[in-house]
Amino acid sequence: MTKPVAVVFAYHNVGVRGLRTLLARGVDVALVVSHQDNPAENIWFESVAALCSEKGIRCITPDDPATEALHQTVAACNPDFIFSFYYRHMLPVTLLTLAKRGAYNLHGSLLPKYRGRVPVNWAVLHGETETGATLHEMAAKPDAGAIIAQTAVPILPDDTAFEVFGKLTVAAEQTLWNALPGLIAGTAPRLQNNLAEGSYFGGRKPEDGRVDWSQSAQNVYNLHRAVAPPYPGAFFDQNGHRFVIGKARLTDQEVRNLPIGLQVIDNTIFGVCGDGRAICISELLLDGKPVSAEQLTKLF
Repeated sequence: MTKPVAVVFAYHNVGVRGLRTLLARGVDVALVVSHQDNPAENIWFESVAALCSEKGIRCITPDDPATEALHQTVAACNPDFIFSFYYRHMLPVTLLTLAKRGAYNLHGSLLPKYRGRVPVNWAVLHGETETGATLHEMAAKPDAGAIIAQTAVPILPDDTAFEVFGKLTVAAEQTLWNALPGLIAGTAPRLQNNLAEGSYFGGRKPEDGRVDWSQSAQNVYNLHRAVAPPYPGAFFDQNGHRFVIGKARLTDQEVRNLPIGLQVIDNTIFGVCGDGRAICISELLLDGKPVSAEQLTKLF
């Protein structure tokens, strides 16, 4: 039997696991389109380019996926499938039509919820208790095509976005692994992706990580979890210094008689919030270095 041919747009851990899954299922990956790593970004994830080098797969990193040159390069591969695994650009419809048997994307949410950018971070920020990975057809709108398969994962109360992303990487692999036989055989289901029942979110800006201590402790804690390292971290300015929360936990300790913001109580650092509750900060960073409760007392 002739192997199905795929062109894959991929980046990040999901890109690596998606590629490995295609290869394990016997798909011929003729070309991978990826991104150049940004030196200003914390590259904590696996490299698609390194995997392609290991497997002898051609990998290119054009700045724009909408050029005629890339269109011709993909067309020359005569792909049965086009896949997108955490590739950061929308693919033009003219490119998608080159895939004779369909173009599919792995998205890090249970569509139609959390369409758009950084869905894991948004889900944690909003206090969701469940998310997942969805394999869906690509369309002109982002994350709007028919759903092929989904796998759910829990978001535990203290999970950070980094921890949830680890679960989603496995869920994405499982989703793709289970769906591929049906895609290859032409028998995969296509379920309605009802956008009216979902939500769309854009990318997050650095300023979105700023802590507002007047909010509830749960909301502040959710922000911390959503952007905790290796993401840039929730930050705030106090007494002329900029602090970043490295590690924290929600606490039931009553702090109603203290001003909101950073406080040291019994040699422990707390962030006092607007509802009279606090988060206990076990790692506070100043200029990238941990600050102890004793050091903080001297600063203030």
